Amino acid sequence: MILSSISKIISENYNFFLRGLMYTILLAVLGTVGGFLLALPFLGLKTAVIDYKRDSKLVQIFKRLGIWFANIYTTFFRGTPMMVQAMILYYGMSLVILNLTGYNQWWKPLIAAIIVIIMNTTAYIIEILRGAVNSIDEGQMEAARSLGFSRKKTLYLIIYPQAIKNALPSIGNEFIVNLKDSSVLSVIGIFDLFKAAGSTASKTADSVTPYFIIAVIYLILTSLTALLVKKLESKRNGGVKNV
Repeated sequence: MILSSISKIISENYNFFLRGLMYTILLAVLGTVGGFLLALPFLGLKTAVIDYKRDSKLVQIFKRLGIWFANIYTTFFRGTPMMVQAMILYYGMSLVILNLTGYNQWWKPLIAAIIVIIMNTTAYIIEILRGAVNSIDEGQMEAARSLGFSRKKTLYLIIYPQAIKNALPSIGNEFIVNLKDSSVLSVIGIFDLFKAAGSTASKTADSVTPYFIIAVIYLILTSLTALLVKKLESKRNGGVKNV
């Protein structure tokens, strides 16, 4: 009876679920890739060191401002819900654009959702990369400096590549988080899996089965990604499996 009900709902509303799945994966991929790319310049700010002997006063000021901005950014986006961020950005920008131009044709929920999930993910990946940098033996920096490398060259050529490699499994876990947390973006009208379940529930007057279906879909997506992350961790550890 239950299986027949699930089968009927899927067969009659598969277009809703496929559309929701497409947007869920799209947001997770763009959010994680965009967040990683945006986190790289922030990593430079986070790991900046003020050299009071060599840096000019102007450089010292810019470094302080950069460190301050990076800290404020990560604190805000990690300390507030993504749903709230989406509401502020989408409706806030809608008002700004409407007041400035008198019309609002291009500012769509999807654009706002992509921006929000990228900015939110960036804050978490910044801290992931910073932790990976801090975990690398300080002796590598000292050895590179003794060979004539500047601190900047040492970071970009030696430290950062290792840190990124070590952080890949954690970034994979962030992708899993985005698969699930992107559901909150339905609050601004994104037709993801959660919204698809809601639309199906309204259409069929069944408020349980559609959500059970998307729960299974989410579980499949996250399980497959978790397997890939484990393989990545195993490869990083030289083929030794984590217990």
